[in-house]
Amino acid sequence: MTAPLKKALKIVSFTGLVLSVVPAFLVFGGIITKQLYLEIMFLGMVLWFSTAIFWIKKDHLDL
Repeated sequence: MTAPLKKALKIVSFTGLVLSVVPAFLVFGGIITKQLYLEIMFLGMVLWFSTAIFWIKKDHLDL
């Protein structure tokens, strides 16, 4: 995998993580609705799990 592609995948992955964490604080503060919270969390989950698998090192897995 090329370095620019790996960097782009990392950016998308970490964006997914941010979308999975930040909405919890926003709904707690009453800034967003619970429905919007669930939609943003779903998007973050999809981004993380669909991109992180391609750049996380495989040599750390003890299989």
